[in-house]
Amino acid sequence: MTQKKLKIRNCIFAIIMRDIINDLKSMQDPKYREFNCRIIHTVPIEEMIGVRSPDIKKYAKTFSESEAFEFLEELPHRYYEENAIHSNLIVRYCKDITTSLKYIEDFLPFIDNWAICDTISPKIFRKNPDIVYEHVCIWLQSERTYTVRFGIVTLLQFFLDENYRPEILNMIAEIRSEEYYINIAIAWFFSYALIKQFHDTFPYIEKGVLDKWIHNKSIQKAVESYRISEETKQLLKTYKKR
Repeated sequence: MTQKKLKIRNCIFAIIMRDIINDLKSMQDPKYREFNCRIIHTVPIEEMIGVRSPDIKKYAKTFSESEAFEFLEELPHRYYEENAIHSNLIVRYCKDITTSLKYIEDFLPFIDNWAICDTISPKIFRKNPDIVYEHVCIWLQSERTYTVRFGIVTLLQFFLDENYRPEILNMIAEIRSEEYYINIAIAWFFSYALIKQFHDTFPYIEKGVLDKWIHNKSIQKAVESYRISEETKQLLKTYKKR
C-alpha cells in the first residue's frame, strides 16, 4: 500500500471510529456507568461510557467481517466499551485457532480489568486443546495481571472437563501473586475444580497447600454451588483455615 493510499485509509477509518464512539454514546446509561465503575475498579470513570453488555453485543453484530478485522487492528482503545466490542469481535470472527490466538495475543497487553478479560472465551479453544495449552503455559508466566488471569480462566473454562489434565492443578497452586484479580481467579479455578474434578482437587484443600485467603475463598465459592452435595459441602467447611 502506497503512503497516499495508507493516509486515505487511515483518514477513513478515523471517521469510522468517531462514528462508533458516537453510536456508543447514544446508548449511554449514566446510572449503569456509575454502577459499572463501582464493580470494575480499575477503569477510570472518564474511560467508561456506560453501555449495557447486551447492547454492546448487539452492536458488535452489526460489523461486517472486513469492518471487524479493521477494528481489531486498532489498538489501544480509549473506552471500556471499545474493548468490550473488541473482545466480542475476536470471539465472533476469529474462526480458526491461529487467527484467534493472534488477535488475543495482540489484545492481552491492553486489557486492564477483569470484565473484559473474562469475556474472551472462543469456542475454538475447546477443539484445539494442545495448541491452547502451550499458550496458557506462557500466559501464566507473564508479569501482566490480566494475562495471567486470562490463562487461569482459560484453564477453568476449557480444561476441567473433556480436556482435563491433572497437572493444571499444580500449575495454578504454584502461582504466587499479590494481585487481587489473580488470587480471586485462582480461588475461582479451585472452586470449579472441586466441583468437576473433586478426587484430584480435594487433596489441595485437605493438605492446606493454598494461601489462606485463596484456600478459604475456594471453599466458600464451592460451597455456594448447587452442583456439590450437601455432604461434600459440610466436609469442605471443616477445612476452612482460622
